[in-house]
Amino acid sequence: MQPATETLAGRPQAGAERFFALLEGSLAAGSFVRLVLAKPRGAEPGLERVIVRRIVLRGEDHLSFLYRHATRDITKNLRVAEGLALLHELLGSTFRNAHLLTSTEEVQISCSKKGQAHVTVAPAPRTADADPQTPAVGATAHDREKQRWLDLASPFLVALGVTNAQHQLVPAMSRKWKQINKFIEVFAHALASSPLADALTGSLNGGRQVSVVDFGSGKGYLTFAIHEWLRGVKGVDAQVTGVELRPDMVRLCNGAIHKLGLQGLRFEEGDVRNWPVGPGHEMNVMIALHACDTATDHAIHLGVRAGADIIMCSPCCHKQIRPQLLSPHALRPILQHGIHMDQQAEMLTDSLRALLLDACGYDTQVFEFIALEHTSKNKMILAVRRALPRAAGPVLTQIEELKQYYGIRDHCLETLLKAQGLLAG
Repeated sequence: MQPATETLAGRPQAGAERFFALLEGSLAAGSFVRLVLAKPRGAEPGLERVIVRRIVLRGEDHLSFLYRHATRDITKNLRVAEGLALLHELLGSTFRNAHLLTSTEEVQISCSKKGQAHVTVAPAPRTADADPQTPAVGATAHDREKQRWLDLASPFLVALGVTNAQHQLVPAMSRKWKQINKFIEVFAHALASSPLADALTGSLNGGRQVSVVDFGSGKGYLTFAIHEWLRGVKGVDAQVTGVELRPDMVRLCNGAIHKLGLQGLRFEEGDVRNWPVGPGHEMNVMIALHACDTATDHAIHLGVRAGADIIMCSPCCHKQIRPQLLSPHALRPILQHGIHMDQQAEMLTDSLRALLLDACGYDTQVFEFIALEHTSKNKMILAVRRALPRAAGPVLTQIEELKQYYGIRDHCLETLLKAQGLLAG
């Protein structure tokens, strides 16, 4: 099939009508894949293009507009009718070119400075279906775009060395890229089920502000990622803070923020054990990945004290419980092997943490964060504050039974919570 081409010289309105008829037809038929507006007229400094995708928010079709600037991205989600109206305004006035991709056709329109419109219609390229950045046709819900939580073209990825200047993934960073996307996927689902879910319908111009604090942020890969997803992709009014002990990492990350001109993101030197809680130090989301031994307990304790709606921890180095652990008679043949004793100590430590969070009013999960082939520290403790209170008595009984069975005298998190009056008993 040869491309069908129409040239409507001197008739830009007719060309636009033809283009929008094809656009609206693809939306109605469910064949729409994406739309890109390009060649800006310079009305907004730094604006390079706008990428439009179809998504589902709260069960209703929307058009998601990603405004790509040289150093930042802004997302606006509009109902389909509102999105079409905006596209009518943008095409010709703000952008001279538009490229529409459907499952069957590739449509382009270019508007010349003299007012001529050139419309080209061609069969959709076969490579579109293989493009990892393009969702499958019909996969319009956010939870189906698992490979697309962030765009490889995000400027922060270049600044941190995940991609090169051409926005291509650096091969050595492929595991980090997978970890970043998995982390955002886990966080997105937690946010949608938490008391913070209403922030997803807000905007940077007046929606609910969400405060995220990431302890042990290191080089900031996940800190930058969560900032990009919240503010750039979802348009949430978020203040994201990375906290790191190493001053060189803090300087590195703040330097990247300054270079990229980012708002709502900062890095500070500090320790989870003495981070302040109270007015001026709000914390809706507490993150502590790879916090060694009892540092995880201090992080969870801080999140509970601050009333965080979401607590995300990836623990490692379970040293406190191991020396206390007895071998109950029934398990003695199993726990006589050191590796089994270590695994039992890890499982028991994190199970008690999950139960203690449950007693403090959280729905808690412990699961594999990412496959062992990508990182050896692969466990996640995810706690989301529940909407309705539940009696803590039965859970506290389970905790005591476990401690007695294994001879556990002290668990750091339990001790911290009781000292602050956050746990009965």
